[in-house]
Amino acid sequence: MTQNHSDTPELDGLPEVDRSQKIQALREMVQSAEKTIQGAKAMLLQLEGKKKAGRPRKVESESEGTVIEGAFDGQIMVGTDGKQYPVPANYASKSKLVEGDMLKLTITDDGMFIYKQIGPVERRHALGVMTQDENGNYYVLANGKPYRVLLASVTYFKALPGDEIAIVLPRDLEGNWAAIENVIERGAHKDWQNDFHKATEANETMNAWKEDLRDVAPAPSAPKAETPVSDPSLLDSWVRDMEEIEKEIRATEPSA
Repeated sequence: MTQNHSDTPELDGLPEVDRSQKIQALREMVQSAEKTIQGAKAMLLQLEGKKKAGRPRKVESESEGTVIEGAFDGQIMVGTDGKQYPVPANYASKSKLVEGDMLKLTITDDGMFIYKQIGPVERRHALGVMTQDENGNYYVLANGKPYRVLLASVTYFKALPGDEIAIVLPRDLEGNWAAIENVIERGAHKDWQNDFHKATEANETMNAWKEDLRDVAPAPSAPKAETPVSDPSLLDSWVRDMEEIEKEIRATEPSA
């Protein structure tokens, strides 16, 4: 995908019809990019998935147990055996785990769970505002999107709604969770509730629209053999393009 997003004209002065046409064009670009990424992921799974996936294996050591590898999803580990394993919140918080990190879980014969991070994903950093919903869940609002954060991290840093927070995110994954890195300034944002509600509504609209696209989109055809998609840098570029498009669409949505 070669669309250049850096020279996109401002939309504030455009008539409503032109704005709608621009948004529709962006949505069509996202749909096309998602189909391309689905095909690329299918090829990558064929080329690399079999090497990474596997059944739980026994460990031959002084303390024998069962070893399972899996990916962290923000709260738990999803093992290569398809099962879910709880990750201690204190460990995830202290290690600043982000979605996509590969973990190794050793379950000892006496039932102890021992985690080790074995494959950290590339990371990016961002600044945001600590917020809280009506159910008591904590979020950090960054770049117009609310990211869930672990209560253990909030407690450790003694963060409060309105504080400016430094967070860590996966670089190449548009996830829903963030790891807290530190509190930058306490009480920096007084109007955090209004900002949070606006961002939540915009994010829900975006997710609903993406689900609608998936419902109407035809099943992706098998990627052609002559089209090389196994280059991880190419897939990374597509993912970053997708994130930029989503940010632009959020920017064009009318404020609540």
